[in-house]
Amino acid sequence: MTFRNRLQYLLVWKLRVSNRTALEIILSGKVLVNGIAINTNIELNQTDEVVYNDEVLKEGKKLIYIAFYKPRGIETTLNTAIADNLKNILPFEEELFPVGRLDKASEGLLFLTNDGTLYDKMLRNENKTEKEYMVTVDKPIDEHFLISMANGIKIMGKMTLPCYIKKIDDFTFRIILIQGLNRQIRRMCYQLHYEVERLIRVRIGSIELGDLIAGEYRVLTPSLTFPNNGEGSKISSILHL
Repeated sequence: MTFRNRLQYLLVWKLRVSNRTALEIILSGKVLVNGIAINTNIELNQTDEVVYNDEVLKEGKKLIYIAFYKPRGIETTLNTAIADNLKNILPFEEELFPVGRLDKASEGLLFLTNDGTLYDKMLRNENKTEKEYMVTVDKPIDEHFLISMANGIKIMGKMTLPCYIKKIDDFTFRIILIQGLNRQIRRMCYQLHYEVERLIRVRIGSIELGDLIAGEYRVLTPSLTFPNNGEGSKISSILHL
């Protein structure tokens, strides 16, 4: 948290008073945070509502977390100027944004939220969160393919990190990555002279696609929102952040 997240800063900004006056107002106990009188310069979370003299200075934000099955052929962007954009198919009134990438030709689990704090945390930890995929290729999978994929392949001038891979049938494999390189699986397969015919993301951290089908979504339980005690979020734990 920074100074800008503190109650005193909010009062200075909203009431147009000095730092000293803002602190005096806080010490008077007349400021309510989530309906509770506060007399210390606390740090504020996105969900906190702040009221002074019956005026709402800050509305509490309802945090939303969605597991969404992105259909194949949809770009992971909210830019409506781009054809086949994600925004046009999302059935939500709230402004939600996707965390992480899933290219147009791929499908499966996409994590959507309006939680800016979690979004920033996920981006910072993108290469620590497991992402699991089911992949179908155009010809039979051999032992050389499995060993090479598991040990790492040079793409875009760098070696991919070792990963877990398991053959499901002659044309399908399951792979778990902790990297987020652009079109990584497709590029890895291409280096081994395989073409990806279908790619489905089935898990991010411990959040699974489950029985969702293309275009469907699942609201993650409200108990997974950020608490106000500074201990982090259960969502973060589930995503292994």
